[in-house]
Amino acid sequence: MLSLKRVYFFQAGIGISANAFLLVFHIFTFHQAHRPRPTDITKCHLAFVHLVMLLTTVEILSAHMFKSVNFPSDFKCKVSYYVSRVTRNLSISTTCLLSIVQVIIISPNSYLSRFKHKLTSYIVIAFFSFWSLNLSSNSNMIIYAVAYSNRTNLLNVSKYCSLSSMNSVIMTLFLTLILSQNVFFIGMMLLSSMYMVIFLCSHQRKSEYLHSTSISPRISPAKQATCTVLVLVSFFVIMYCVDMTIASFSSILWKYEPVVVDIQRLVENIYATVSPLVLISSDKRLIGILQNVIGMKTTLN
Repeated sequence: MLSLKRVYFFQAGIGISANAFLLVFHIFTFHQAHRPRPTDITKCHLAFVHLVMLLTTVEILSAHMFKSVNFPSDFKCKVSYYVSRVTRNLSISTTCLLSIVQVIIISPNSYLSRFKHKLTSYIVIAFFSFWSLNLSSNSNMIIYAVAYSNRTNLLNVSKYCSLSSMNSVIMTLFLTLILSQNVFFIGMMLLSSMYMVIFLCSHQRKSEYLHSTSISPRISPAKQATCTVLVLVSFFVIMYCVDMTIASFSSILWKYEPVVVDIQRLVENIYATVSPLVLISSDKRLIGILQNVIGMKTTLN
């Protein structure tokens, strides 16, 4: 139990640091660049969402907030649980958007290429739509999330929060809305992933042809970016399926089991922790900054 807590805090620490670094880098880049890359805008939003998600799910910070802020416990519980649910769904939609943006960028002379010139404007509209959709679809959490209680008709979802029983019609309505939303975004991820796999296979055949004609093939930036997005999407889908399995088991128990909740949080936060590391390791600009920092430390020592 104690070792699991340590792993949980270690994971959250890495995720918060990596997402904060990625977010600050992109904000600084946007300040200098007149026309930021569409993928950079999406990655910046994804880093911000993951940073907020990790901060709201770290139990030690939640405990401090419950003790230090002079608000009713129910209010604190509603806000923390609502924000965690909204950011989790924003992670799904933003990852989906990143895969679609990459598909549009690599599409050669097709219907999708028409969107390239106004892609930044479309991304901003998509962000507004995602926030509006997720803020509304999770609004039931504001009503049904309450401070922890020993009442038997509550589903204890953490050490501090519980969910009160809902009307069956309302519960069905919100579950249908959230599930249909997630199925749509994951379906779009899978379709975009199929397109990217086709693109990579085509690129590989061209590389083999160039190699056969004695021209030294190089990995193009488009291929590198496509591989990175494909890794992120594949990893997200796998972790989402694992998370849904654990969540289903947790709801069957209908009681607070610290071990189950900690494992579920570990799984939920794995993507938020791994994704910035993947994005940083695949960006030459960020690798260059890290190498310079390490070089300066070595020189000073």
